[in-house]
Amino acid sequence: MLTAFGACAVTFMMLMYALERRGRGFVLAFAVGCALSSSYGFLAGTWPFGVVEAIWSLVALRRYLTDRRAEHAT
Repeated sequence: MLTAFGACAVTFMMLMYALERRGRGFVLAFAVGCALSSSYGFLAGTWPFGVVEAIWSLVALRRYLTDRRAEHAT
């Protein structure tokens, strides 16, 4: 069950990454996918993977918030 969750989380994350250029919502979805992948990493006992994915999640969330501010400035 855990492996299926991990496979789905990583697949979702990569799909959202591929679609990021289509809109800001995909950047936020990518951040969620990274958080799900991070959860999987910690649950599976591969904490380095969990840490890296958590960092990617924060980076993507920051990109989403930064793009939002730039959008309101114009």
